[in-house]
Amino acid sequence: MANRGQTVILASAMQRGLAKRLIDEAPAGCVVNVALPKRTNDQNAKMWAMLSDISRAEPDGRKHTPETWKNLFMHALGHEVRFEMGLNGEPFPVGLRTSRLNKSQMADLITFIAEYGDRHGVRWSEPHPDERASA
Repeated sequence: MANRGQTVILASAMQRGLAKRLIDEAPAGCVVNVALPKRTNDQNAKMWAMLSDISRAEPDGRKHTPETWKNLFMHALGHEVRFEMGLNGEPFPVGLRTSRLNKSQMADLITFIAEYGDRHGVRWSEPHPDERASA
């Protein structure tokens, strides 16, 4: 094994065998990280389209940027939110990054956004969000 890391996606028995072999051959002190797959680019694009639709719709008179809507939905789903005081004296959220979500968490976020938008009469600019939530 070289001095560089190895990433193996456990998609088949062959990849699982490779991962086991890499572990067996790894020198002491190496670190193994098994993680769920990260959210996809399609999921990310879908989320931003939906957030833009909600922002334009201004449900219940709430006027927010897509970024603020993202933070509101992340917070509503229980993701940790921390606020810092901005240079202009207004608080702003930090630490909410959808790039850290796995595919399942992102699908849950998209479903949650879709449910909220549907309840508030948001007109979606793309096919209904449920059609690609798990893409």
